[in-house]
Amino acid sequence: MLLKDKVCLITGAASARGIGKATAKLFAHHGGRVVILDLDAGQAEAAAADIGHGHLGLACNVTDKAACKAAADEVIARLGRIDVLINNAGITQPLKIMEIEAANYDAVTDVNLRGTLYMSQAVIPQMRAQQSGAIVCMSSVSAQRGGGIFGGPHYSAAKGGVLGLSKAMARELGPDGVRVNSVTPGLIQTDITGGKLTPELKVEIAKGIPLARLGVADDVANACLFLASDLSSYITGAVIDVNGGMLIH
Repeated sequence: MLLKDKVCLITGAASARGIGKATAKLFAHHGGRVVILDLDAGQAEAAAADIGHGHLGLACNVTDKAACKAAADEVIARLGRIDVLINNAGITQPLKIMEIEAANYDAVTDVNLRGTLYMSQAVIPQMRAQQSGAIVCMSSVSAQRGGGIFGGPHYSAAKGGVLGLSKAMARELGPDGVRVNSVTPGLIQTDITGGKLTPELKVEIAKGIPLARLGVADDVANACLFLASDLSSYITGAVIDVNGGMLIH
């Protein structure tokens, strides 16, 4: 029970085959009180109910600072504390550099980067008051290698920003007992990638991965569990690659 009685917020976690939902299930299995945050209240509540009794589902648009604060305030009012935040909410667009318009840039950077900032700002005061907490930020191998299989350059830029933000928060919040780390998934089979991955493409991509397979959501969830739990109590500002060796650096 690595997360026994810990209150764990996970953004963008209502999607059935997503990394967030897999992380929520794993955290609940390890004793965590899970709060699923997503755009649609009904979907968030349904996802929380699917995990089991005692978990919460709340509506939250991570690009809205007031909404992030309201969600954090409600969690504190109902559960008394916040121990873990997984900044999972994100979107991607498969565009080339000259295809990126202002609306594309704003949409991708707002959810991936601004959302990470706003949700972190919402939980930091409570974590500081507790003198404890763990924040995990979801970046991507795309930030490290300058593009992935599906994400455009603006996605790489946003996820690169997440890495920088996470490290800066780790440096600032360390004296308060709050740890901040990042996870950089490779190509993971989720709802986002599901419709684009043909059997032939999967085989072709796997040829370039030393572990010879594509990742699944549970692979990333396991890394998040490590960073959220006391197993990583002396780790902050770190980046954990979950890519099967797609990028070794």
